[in-house]
This record gives sequence, C-alpha cells and structure tokens, in this order.
Amino acid sequence: MVRDADRTNFSRTFKYLMAMQFLARGIPFVVNTWMVRHITVEDYALYAIRFHLFITVILFLSREGYRQACMRVDIRCYDALNGDDVAKLMKITWWILPRGITFTLFACMYIFWSEGLSFSHPNAKAYLIIGFSCILELLAEPLYILSQNLHLLELRLIVETAATILRCLTTYILIVKETGMEKGLVFAFSQVAYGVCLFFGYWSYFLLFRVFKISTLFPFRVGNQMDDDGQLSSMCDLFNYQSIWKFFLQEGEKIFLMFFDTPYNQAVYGLIDKFGSLVVRLVFLPFEESSYTTFARCASGQDPEGIRIRKLGSCLTEALKLILLIGLVVVAFGPNYSYSLFRLLYNREWSDGEAPAALQCYCLYVVALAMNGTSEAFLRSVATKEQLEQSNKSLVVFSCIHLVLNVFLVQSAGAVGLIVANSLNMILRIGYSLIFIKNYFQGSASFSLCSCLPSGWRVLLFSFVTTLISERIFLDRENFLPTFLIHFSIGLTCFCISSFVM
Repeated sequence: MVRDADRTNFSRTFKYLMAMQFLARGIPFVVNTWMVRHITVEDYALYAIRFHLFITVILFLSREGYRQACMRVDIRCYDALNGDDVAKLMKITWWILPRGITFTLFACMYIFWSEGLSFSHPNAKAYLIIGFSCILELLAEPLYILSQNLHLLELRLIVETAATILRCLTTYILIVKETGMEKGLVFAFSQVAYGVCLFFGYWSYFLLFRVFKISTLFPFRVGNQMDDDGQLSSMCDLFNYQSIWKFFLQEGEKIFLMFFDTPYNQAVYGLIDKFGSLVVRLVFLPFEESSYTTFARCASGQDPEGIRIRKLGSCLTEALKLILLIGLVVVAFGPNYSYSLFRLLYNREWSDGEAPAALQCYCLYVVALAMNGTSEAFLRSVATKEQLEQSNKSLVVFSCIHLVLNVFLVQSAGAVGLIVANSLNMILRIGYSLIFIKNYFQGSASFSLCSCLPSGWRVLLFSFVTTLISERIFLDRENFLPTFLIHFSIGLTCFCISSFVM
C-alpha cells in the first residue's frame, strides 16, 4: 500500500502543479482564442509553428536533460545546512548556460541561412529578440532546478503565473494599440517579457532572502577545489543525449509542417496543438511530474526491496488508473463536440475547414499521451544506467520511424496525418515502456496491467456512442444554435450519469 506520507506529498505536488498549469495555460488559451480573430493565418502559423520550434529547440535541448537528472539523483540539497551538496548541484546546472548560448547561436545562424533573412528584416529582429529571451530563461534555470529540489512550489507558482500574465498583457496591448509593429516583433517582445519576469522572480527570491551564500550559488571562486558530483554529471550526459531524440519525437511533425506544408495547414495544426495541449498541460504534465518525483523517491528510498517494489506497484497502478480515466473522458465527449467548439469560438472559416476533424483525431490521441507520459516517467525514474542507454537506442529507432511516417502522412493528409503519425509513434513508445514495466515486476504480484483499467469505462463508451448519434441526428450546421443546445444537453446528461456511476 502507498503510505499516507507518499500520498500527501504526491497530492500536494500535484495540486500546485495543476494550479501552475491552469494559470500558465488557461490564460494564454484565452488570449490565443482572441488573437486568432485579429491576426492573419500566416502570422498565426509564424507564431504557432516557427517561433515555437525556435524556442523549443533552444530551451528543450539546453535544459531538459539537466532537469530530469537533477530530480532523479538523491542529492540532499533540501538541507539548507548542507551547502556542499547544493554547491555541487549548482556547479552542474550552470553548464546549462553555455550550452544554451551555443544552441541559440546555431539556431539563429540556421534560421538566417534557411530563410534568407537579412538583419533589417522584421522576422530577423524577432528571432534575435526571442534568442535573447531564451538566454534570460536559461539564466534563471539553475535556480529553478534548485527550487524544485527544495520543493518551493509556491515560488514557482507565483513566478510563472506573473510571467505568463505579463506575456499575455504584452501581446494584447501591442496588438490592440495597433502600433503598426510587425506581428513577429509583437510575439518576440512578449516572450522577452516572460523571460525577464522569470529571471528577476527566481533571482530576487534567492538573493533577497539569502537562502544560501553567494559562494554556494556561484561555486566557481578561485581556490575552490570541490569536484563535480560524478554520478550526477554522468546522468546529465545520459539524459541530454536522450533529450535530443525526445525533441524529434515530440516536435518532428512541426519541422515537417514548416518545410513541406502550407501556412494554412501550419495554422490549423498550431491551433489544434493549442487546444490539445490545454488538456495535456493542465492535467497530464503536472501528473507526470508528480508521478516522476514519487517514483524516483520510492525507488531511491531505504526500504527493503520487497516493500519498495510493492510501493512502486501500488503508485503506478493508481497513477495509470487515474490518468486513463481522464483520457477516456476526453475520448468520450471530445470528438463529437469538436465542430461545435470551433463554431462557437471562431468563424466558419475555421469550423468548416480541416480543424474540427484534426481536433477529433487529437482527442483520440490524448489516451496515448496519457498512458505514455506516466509509463515513461516510471521507466526514467527506476531504470538503471544500462537500461536508460537501451531506452535511448529505442528512441533513436522510434524517431526514424516517426520521421518516415511524417514524410508520407503530412503530404497525404495534412494536419490529420501528423496526428495519426504521432499516435502510431506513441503506441510504439508505450509498448516499450510496458515491456520494461512487465520485466521490472516479474515474479511480483504488486502490479497488473488489467488492474489499471478504471471502473466506469463502459459508461464512457456508452456516452461516446450516444453523443455520436446525437451529433449525427440533431446538430444542423445551417441552424446551428438551437440544434446545438439539444446536442449539448444530451452530452451534459451523459456526463452527469458517467460522473455518478464512476
């Protein structure tokens, strides 16, 4: 059984992360919905695909490996009196900055070369400004990692919320004022506002409250003979290598969209990705981070092996059961209300195009995302170094398969094809993780995949069929609002019944 302390820690972490993601994703989603009505399709494609990829390639490849490794290795930096452990952690994390500067320079040079930009072009200036904002974020990254190890969830909630609000306000004001500024520069300055707020937020806390000495935060003074933590450094290298392949697995479809598809399809996929990521970021990401922390602590604890395996099995069962329940709810009600959602939020240019069909596919893709996030979190938190290296090799194979699928499906089915390619890739990754989990619990009755299926899944299947029939029979696109109210009332009834049964 899971101890009460484990449940309390998981619940507390999950609630704070949920609040962070709600504010960090909910507010931008409202601004994004408003923005789509006020900018062109080309500008939205620039914002949702090109700028997103530029930021992701710098930040993800620079810091993701360090984040994963520093949360996995048991360095007791939460003991404020143990300055040596904190200094070792900081000495490792400061390598993020030169790594990030290198990626920023290469990314800028590649963009300038591939798009043939001159320094006078507005988009060229926008890329340089965004690069500067990424450097600001990376300057705050060592303190972000330290705050995570110290469990300063309140600090992260305040700083990230303030940064998100400032970015959204900057975007809104610069567009509403109609200053004549190019939209690319508007997006760039809003990203700088976000980076500045993160930088000052984290640094102000640690410098003003003096949680640690300056020499501990900057362990590079002359005469400091302290060595790096060898185990942590090795884990960072391993996870940094893994992050390269994870980047292509997560963002490969956007790369192909950027090079092989039209701005309209780029905008459609960008909009669907914003919709889909609202659920993914609001629920799945906080749950994955909380699960990863819980699994890592259970695995690195001092309990006997039998007790530790039982705890891990119980934690994994409950995590998969809850995350699958959320995914099935999205599948039950999302696809049959995709058109209605676009019709209510946007104009018929979006609702009568490819976007509703893409969102329907994305709703089905959500179940794979839910399963993969938690299963991979378990693998990364308990696997040995050799098993992680083997996992990295599998990611190479999956990346190649994913890229081939993207090449064929992006040209034949556009945004829908990309979501299908992502789903197939996610199924392969889930299969690999489940094989690892089966081998890990081999000979133990602590975990069974059948026990992870949430109760009430049959009523969710019934709700899916009912809302599907309702959309086909009652919803009339030419007489939308009255027929939508009938369709919505049927869905609401099914949701209430499902909630009661579950």
